[in-house]
Amino acid sequence: MRRSRAAWVAVVLAGTALGTATVAADAAPVTDARSTVRDNTAHSTACAIHWGSHDKSRVAGTTTPVKDVRTGRHACFDRMVVDVPGASAGRLGYFVRYVDRLHQDGSGRPIAVGGGAVLEVRIAAPGYRPETGDATYPGRAGRPLPGVDLTGYRSFEDARFAGSFEGETQIGLGVRTRLPFRVLALDGRVVVDVAHTWDGAR
Repeated sequence: MRRSRAAWVAVVLAGTALGTATVAADAAPVTDARSTVRDNTAHSTACAIHWGSHDKSRVAGTTTPVKDVRTGRHACFDRMVVDVPGASAGRLGYFVRYVDRLHQDGSGRPIAVGGGAVLEVRIAAPGYRPETGDATYPGRAGRPLPGVDLTGYRSFEDARFAGSFEGETQIGLGVRTRLPFRVLALDGRVVVDVAHTWDGAR
């Protein structure tokens, strides 16, 4: 069932007021998307993936704007990083889920996203400067993410910018099929990892 816009805004505002939410339980030290991940999954003969594919959310919000979105390939998963420089982990909220079709927030316009399944990624941070409305991230609605090349990725097949509306940035991430994923809120960034397989094989 699609979460109503009003309910989601209420959740984000509540998180903004509290500002004390803890980092997700599955958080682990990570480097950026262009670096080798230093965790057990990258060095074992099998990947310890126990993330599931259910909706994942974190109640928080910031007015610090999104500056970049980048991706990286790893031994057990593909990674997307949404950079929000200057925002602490405690202020970064998100709502990530599989959807049948991506609809642009505000207008409701459908946005085509390639792949066998679509992850809707909502980050509770604007893609513009709140005081002026000037864009801080150069994405265009319905277009591929600037500078992102998914050639050779095992899980990711497409990545589209949906827009930034009422302090929230929306991205459509097309994946090969419905696969397990996790979301990490870290200082200055939100990380979305999508596993290559369900059974942990590399």
